[in-house]
Amino acid sequence: MPDAIIYAIFTVVGFVLAIVLVKIVDRLRKKDAETEAQQILDRAKQDSENLLKEAKIQAKEEAIDHKAKAESDLNRSRDEIREREKSLDRREEAIEQQANHLRKQEHMVETKERRLTEKIEDTGRKAEELKAITREQQERLHKMSGLNRDEAKTELLRLLDQELQGETGALILKHQRRIEETCKQQAQDMLLTAIQRFAAAHTAESTTSAIDIPTDDIKGRIIGREGRNIRSFEKETGVDVIIDDTPGVVIVSGFDPVRREIARISLNKLIADGRIHPTRIEEVVKETQGEIEDVINKKGEEAASEADVMGLHPRLIHMLGRLHFRTSYSQNVLRHSIEVGFIAGMLAEMIGLDARIARRAGLLHDIGKAADHELEGGHPKIGADLLKRHGESPEVVHAAFGHHDEIITEYPYTMLVATADATSASRPGARRETLERYIKRMEELESIARGFNGVEQAFAIQAGRELRVIASSRDTDDDKAAKISRDIAKAFEDQLTYPGEIKVTVVRESRFTEFAR
Repeated sequence: MPDAIIYAIFTVVGFVLAIVLVKIVDRLRKKDAETEAQQILDRAKQDSENLLKEAKIQAKEEAIDHKAKAESDLNRSRDEIREREKSLDRREEAIEQQANHLRKQEHMVETKERRLTEKIEDTGRKAEELKAITREQQERLHKMSGLNRDEAKTELLRLLDQELQGETGALILKHQRRIEETCKQQAQDMLLTAIQRFAAAHTAESTTSAIDIPTDDIKGRIIGREGRNIRSFEKETGVDVIIDDTPGVVIVSGFDPVRREIARISLNKLIADGRIHPTRIEEVVKETQGEIEDVINKKGEEAASEADVMGLHPRLIHMLGRLHFRTSYSQNVLRHSIEVGFIAGMLAEMIGLDARIARRAGLLHDIGKAADHELEGGHPKIGADLLKRHGESPEVVHAAFGHHDEIITEYPYTMLVATADATSASRPGARRETLERYIKRMEELESIARGFNGVEQAFAIQAGRELRVIASSRDTDDDKAAKISRDIAKAFEDQLTYPGEIKVTVVRESRFTEFAR
């Protein structure tokens, strides 16, 4: 019992002490909180005071900045106003000067108008006086000449017409001479340009072909027993075989170049084969004829392609190929035809005509030479008939018919082809000449030039197309050198016959020599 009481007492006392302790702790916490709150309030009050001070300072700074900016804008505006005032002052001065200038000009214009009015009035009075004097003079002239106004006018116009007719005739002759010189020069330039743009070499063939044989025993085998082999060969080929004492050579002769070429190739085959008898001769000749036909067609196609001429009839291509074996004055006719086609085409381009028609007409202009051994008539007519029969245009047919000026030219292409034909035949190197004749012509040119006073040396160059003359600088001056050049050219024209033209160049040579010792 007493222990329980004591335990209860201790429990109550402990509870009371705990309550007291809790209250003490709460009071201490409350006191600390109040202290902390007071500190917070003090700090907040201090911060607010600081923020207020900063705000005031910032406001003052902004006010100062706004005031400075406003003062700057005000100063700039004042400066602009002053500049505008100055500009307005300058403009006002300029306007005032212009006004003064205008007033001066108005005054001058008024003065000029007044003077002009006076001059017009004076001119009017003088014109009236002049009319009166003119009428008086006309009346006197009419009385002296016995002609009235209309008769005098007619007579004056007649005299003026006569004078103008004389002047007109002289002017026409002057321009006519100038036009002729210009046309001649332009024509020469065109021909020279065409020749320079296309100048091909020509192979030359004769009417005989020489065939080399390994031994002279072959000659007897070619002749055969009682001449049967040679007779058979000549019958099959249509040529003559000449076998003489010339060692190592057999001659095949014939005017038809195609037959002569067939005979040459066939005889070479027979000699190489060694079997020479009539049956073998017939076989070889037929075989060679087929090969030559193929060569002829190939040459014709190559020529048409080279000249850029398309759409030819196969018969015309074959005839073109035959021209490969034909020569005229040692000039290969097929190469000549191709050259005429090119030159005619270039000339047509220069004068504004169709170059394709000109090239076609130039290529086919000598087509009749491929058949003139078989048909009667000249090659222009034969060629024109062939071209017309195979559907060529009238321009091409007429060019073949009239390129030798045997008919009146109806188409301009005929004249172009005739010009190109003459140009191709006469240009340097087109036709063969002997060495003796060439040397003689060179010597004639040089000797004629050396016969003039003041000429020291003369050299013929460019196959006789140009002559270089060295004149003495002591005996001649520029005027004399020009006269020498003209005199030499005149002498060539009078004494020589030549195609084209010869250029004469005179050079005055001066030499100065010194020795350094």
